Amino acid sequence: MNTLTVIFLLFLITSIGVQFWLLTRQKKFVQTHQQTVPIAFVEKITLHDHQTAAAYTLSKTNFAQKTLIIEALILLIWTLGGLLDTLNQFWQAQPWPPLWIEVATLLSVILLSSLFDLPANLYSTFRIEAQFGFNRTTFPLFLTDLFKSFALLLLIGTPLITLILWLIGPLTELPPFWWLQVWGIWIGFSLLMMWIYPNFIAPLFNQFKPLENENLKNRIDNLLQRNGFSNQGIFVMDGSKRSGHGNAYFTGLGNHKRIVFFDTLLDTLTPEEIEAVLAHEVGHFKHQHIKKRLVLAGLITLLGLALLGWLIEQSWFYTGLGITQPSTATALILFMLIAPTFTFFLSPVMAWLSRTHEFEADTFAAQQTDGKALIQALVKLYKENANTLTPDPLYSAFYDSHPPAPVRIAHLSNISGLSETT
Repeated sequence: MNTLTVIFLLFLITSIGVQFWLLTRQKKFVQTHQQTVPIAFVEKITLHDHQTAAAYTLSKTNFAQKTLIIEALILLIWTLGGLLDTLNQFWQAQPWPPLWIEVATLLSVILLSSLFDLPANLYSTFRIEAQFGFNRTTFPLFLTDLFKSFALLLLIGTPLITLILWLIGPLTELPPFWWLQVWGIWIGFSLLMMWIYPNFIAPLFNQFKPLENENLKNRIDNLLQRNGFSNQGIFVMDGSKRSGHGNAYFTGLGNHKRIVFFDTLLDTLTPEEIEAVLAHEVGHFKHQHIKKRLVLAGLITLLGLALLGWLIEQSWFYTGLGITQPSTATALILFMLIAPTFTFFLSPVMAWLSRTHEFEADTFAAQQTDGKALIQALVKLYKENANTLTPDPLYSAFYDSHPPAPVRIAHLSNISGLSETT
């Protein structure tokens, strides 16, 4: 057996085992604490709401354990099971130019993978989310979104994939440092998409209307002006068309940033609380978190491509993962398929970094607005979104990009000079 095959299987079994164990810990911890509301939330969250959040979390966690096993089996079918090799041989047998064969191979894998994910997406949307009153997506709308996503993949993804495969060329004629050129293309594409998405793609799925509430708009404008936050406008998105969850975000770079509120968020929070939530987002801007994350993502991508630049020339890379007829497309696909298995144990580091940024943004928001208003807003969002107040600490360390609710509220209470039950 190829050494890479053994290493891959060991990493896969270990990562799946650890993830399954973490999910089991999460279930046990939530179940153990579902009968008691944490002290900091006793006056804000009813026992019924706390138990509803626990039930929602348990339902998602149970489903996550099942999908974890299914996804591992699908990965094995793609690689050692020979599905990718069979697909590759099918396209290699076609009387087409080599570049189009490579493009067809990569696109077909992407599309097949989307089809494999479809049952889980359907179950999550129309069973779990619907069971707890969050789903507002109709089946026709779900299909329309699916069709639009497929069309965008062909329209945007095909030229990008073609350019990348053309730059790399066939395995027998690899140019030196091709991975550096591909990295430059990927960075340029990512930055371009940050402008294209809010202006052209997002409006294909949702309606964006300028914020009409003058009182709220004045509050927000004052907050943005005193922090030097330039933007192209403040918009309200019809998020309620698909989900009952509420959120707010800004997108874009430079002078092309947009602030977007879900309509569900505006229905839930007061103007003071909305201002505090937005101040948190502005805190990310002031601390340059977005730029830092872009730089980090760029460095990780560069390292990954450099590693692929070496692997692509190693015959054992293909044979160890079920490929009998190596090609440029199969090299890219194999790398994308197995990378999560080998990088899973970096998850706590990335989650810690994200939570550090969230603490900094919360601190900024508490300084710019009323810290009590932000606490009230977060508690309302925890309740409305059925976020568990008692996640397992170890599970949270691996997966949560935001601090657990009790930790976050305690931090805000401390810097705002409030008691946690205020």
